[in-house]
Amino acid sequence: MTELLTSPLHSEHEQLGATFTAFGPWNMPLKYGNELEEHRAVRSSAGLFDLSHMGEIWVNGPDAAAFLSYSLISDFSNLKIGKAKYSMITAEDGGIIDDLITYRLGETKFLVVPNAGNTDAVWEALNQRAADFDVDLKNESRDVAMIAIQGPKAAEILVPLVEDNKQEAVFELPYYAAMTGKIARKYAFICRTGYTGEDGFELIVYNADAPELWQELLKAGEEFGLRPAGLAARDSLRLEAGMPLYGNELSRDITPVEAGMARAFAKKDVDFVGAAVMRERAAEGPQRSIIGLTSEQKRAARSGSAIYAGEKQVGTVTSGQPSPTLGHPVALALVDTAAQLQPGDAVEVDIRGKRYPFTISALPFYKREH
Repeated sequence: MTELLTSPLHSEHEQLGATFTAFGPWNMPLKYGNELEEHRAVRSSAGLFDLSHMGEIWVNGPDAAAFLSYSLISDFSNLKIGKAKYSMITAEDGGIIDDLITYRLGETKFLVVPNAGNTDAVWEALNQRAADFDVDLKNESRDVAMIAIQGPKAAEILVPLVEDNKQEAVFELPYYAAMTGKIARKYAFICRTGYTGEDGFELIVYNADAPELWQELLKAGEEFGLRPAGLAARDSLRLEAGMPLYGNELSRDITPVEAGMARAFAKKDVDFVGAAVMRERAAEGPQRSIIGLTSEQKRAARSGSAIYAGEKQVGTVTSGQPSPTLGHPVALALVDTAAQLQPGDAVEVDIRGKRYPFTISALPFYKREH
């Protein structure tokens, strides 16, 4: 059995009494105590997450934008410096290898952040596609850590730790934008992105600087009610926000068209990997789509549960659990578009051999006020 990788913050988590779980090839904190309290802290104040399992791949060179536009489904030629873009990388048959965020730091400099379990697959695919482009690829996934502070108090906690001449810029940093600066005297790549449905920042720092930054953020957030939060809370938060998870909603078995991402290449006029398949699929319309489900009863649907409209199975639940914020079960599912299900329609979900009533819901289930 291969030994799991550990974060540069592993000892910090042990000292906080974390329960660990395998996530891809990594051993990461699942929770530190009560995952519901961690979830609620993010919604009401702030939570601190270790995301060091995420990948970091640098793409540099004169052809960097053209290379990424060929390798991913989006067009990166028009991405402004300091901005980020959510996109997907697919195989030739259109199957999703990963969903990822790409940041533009300069005319010829980009940072690609893939998911933990897919970093090796993304690295391999990018290298295979680089032959005809003047680019240099560098995988720093094991050299840097990522710490996320998420919640309505995130900026209030973080900004005082930023070097004086950049505090205002960090406070006013738009969503899906990034900049460099020092936080608690540590050099960091500061991104206003997240996976919780709340305001917040993701901070990329060198491994050696991560423990001190983690401690400084915990100390700064103490008066605000900030809590360290694990993968359990991160999953329930992203589900409430209607955000897909690779391995659940997204996989090699569906294309970006089924995932609702056809808009990413709708106006793209350059060739890219999987283009023919995806354009044909987009013209035909998706055979399946990702939808939301809610229920007024307490029994939560879980991944793999069958969905029925009358006596016909029309889809399968991909993620589901009780919503700590809303107080009732929520779920994401892949359903047949031929069933023509709309928000408000009633369906049944088979949970352990018994069918329970659910309602098709618009996404996201939860949306922050500001």
